[in-house]
Amino acid sequence: MPKLSDFELVISPLQPPGPGECLVRGVYLSLDPYMRGRMDDRKSYAESVQVGQVMVGQTVGRVVVSHHPALQPGDPVVGNLGWQEQAVVPAKWLTRVDPGRESLSTTLGILGMTGLTAYFGLLRVCQPRAGETVVISGAAGAVGSTVGQIAKIKGCRVVGVTGSQTKASYLREQMGFDAALVWGSEPHGPDRLAAACPDGIDVYFDNLGGSVTDAAVALLNLKARVAVCGQSSQYNLDRPDQGPRWLRNLIIKRAKVQGFLVWDFEEEHPRALRQMRDWLRAGKLRNREHVVEGIENAPKAFVEMLEGRHLGKYLVRLA
Repeated sequence: MPKLSDFELVISPLQPPGPGECLVRGVYLSLDPYMRGRMDDRKSYAESVQVGQVMVGQTVGRVVVSHHPALQPGDPVVGNLGWQEQAVVPAKWLTRVDPGRESLSTTLGILGMTGLTAYFGLLRVCQPRAGETVVISGAAGAVGSTVGQIAKIKGCRVVGVTGSQTKASYLREQMGFDAALVWGSEPHGPDRLAAACPDGIDVYFDNLGGSVTDAAVALLNLKARVAVCGQSSQYNLDRPDQGPRWLRNLIIKRAKVQGFLVWDFEEEHPRALRQMRDWLRAGKLRNREHVVEGIENAPKAFVEMLEGRHLGKYLVRLA
C-alpha cells in the first residue's frame, strides 16, 4: 500500500508555451486505481512512473495561454497533465470538453473516462440482455456503480459485491441494485454469492480479482461474458496471490473473458458520451463525487481511495 512518505510536493518553474503548446491551469484532478499499477516497475499497457517524475493522472482545467489555433484562453480541456496545478503541454494532448449544464468535474467521472469505462466494458465487451444476471465486483466504486446502473437501464438483474454494509446499502437504496453483499469481513462469501445468484451469472464485471473472481467464475452460466476492468485486490500485495486455476470452467461453460481499456473504443466516445448525458439528465443515472481540496492532499486521498474509505468518484480540486 502506498504511504504518504512515497510522495513529495515540489514547486518548480514552468517554461512558457512554445509553438503548438498551451499553458493549462488545472481545476480538478482525477484519482483512479490504475495509478497504483503505474507505480510498479514492470511491463504493462503504459510506462511506469519513475521515482522523481510527476505522478500520472487526468485533469480537467482551462487554457491560460494558447499557441495553437484550435484552443483559446478560457477553453475547458481534459488531458493527462499529472498531479500538478499547471502544465505546459502540446495542444494535441488536450481535448476540448463541453460539460453543458453539468459540473466541469463530470468530464473526469460519469461523463468522462469513468463513465466510458463502464459503458464500453458492459455494453460492448459483455453485451448484456434483458433478464440476465450481472455481477459486479468493487461495485461501490465510481466505475462499478455506473456499470450497475447501466445494467438496470438494460433490464438486467444486478448484484454488487463490495467491502462494507454501508456500501451495500448504498448500492441497493441509491444505485438501484437488486442485491449487494459484503466480501471479506463476513464469512462464507462464495455461498452468499451463490445465494444471491440462484440462476447463475451471465455477466461478470471484474474490478477486484482475487477470491471474488474465483467465486464468480464457479457460478458462470453457459456462454457467460466476463469483462476484466481492474484487479485492485492484487495491486498492493507483497507477493502475487495464488488462487484456484479456473480456466477449465471457461471450457465447460464456453465463457468469454476479455480484458479491455477505454481507449480501445476511442472512435465511439462521442456517441457514448451523448447517451450517458441523456441518461444522466433523464434521472436514469446518479452521480456521486468525493472531492478533496488542494493538491497537497492528493496523496492522502489516493491512499483512502485504495482502502475504499469513501463513496463515489475521487477528485482533487486544484483551483
